[in-house]
Formats: sequence, C-alpha cells, structure tokens
Amino acid sequence: MNDRDAMTDRTGHLPRIEFLWFEDCPNRAATRELLAEVVAELAPGTPIDDIDATDPAVATDQRFPGSPTIRIDGRDVDPAFEDPGDYTPRCRLYWTDDGLKGRPERSWIVDALRAGLSDGAG
Repeated sequence: MNDRDAMTDRTGHLPRIEFLWFEDCPNRAATRELLAEVVAELAPGTPIDDIDATDPAVATDQRFPGSPTIRIDGRDVDPAFEDPGDYTPRCRLYWTDDGLKGRPERSWIVDALRAGLSDGAG
C-alpha cells in the first residue's frame, strides 16, 4: 500500500482538482496532460474537473486568473500566486526557475497535490 492509499483509506478524502482554461489557450493541452500524469502517479482515480472559462461570466464566477490554471482544493498550484482581481479570459504566464513560461512547474503541481492529500489525512 502506498502513502496515498493509506491516506485515502483513513479519511476517504480525495482532493478537488480543477483545471481552468479558455478555448484559444496554446498551453492548455500540454498542461492538462502534465496534470493527468501527476494525478496518475500520486492520486490515481482522482477526477479532474475541467472548467471552460472562455465565457467571461464563467471566468468571473470562477475568479479565473488566466489559462491554464490548476487548483487543488481551491488553492492555486503556483506558490507565489496573487489574485490579480481581473478575470478576463486570457493566457497566463508563470514565473518559473527557467523564466516566464505558459504553464506551471511540474514540482508545483506535485507539491500542491501532496498537500491536498495530506490535508485530508489530518
């Protein structure tokens, strides 16, 4: 039994994973694939809620900071995230160790998902 199985057995908690995007995002597919890979490794079977924020009303309702966005239990995976207060559907850039990129670092997704799993274990 791995750590994730042990946590789920004790709590039944599966973190809520949200993938927010807009239709014309050039980084959507690659980021969604990366997210699916991390989920398959750390929390197999955990559903990913795909949210199309192309409609400005949906973007505002979801407090959409740009595409792509990944949230675990409502928290952005970017450790330096600050809500921009503007929820216009648009591309999002991330400050990574390699400079500005169009998707979050894999390690951020891993850390956020591990934290989501741990939050359910306590």
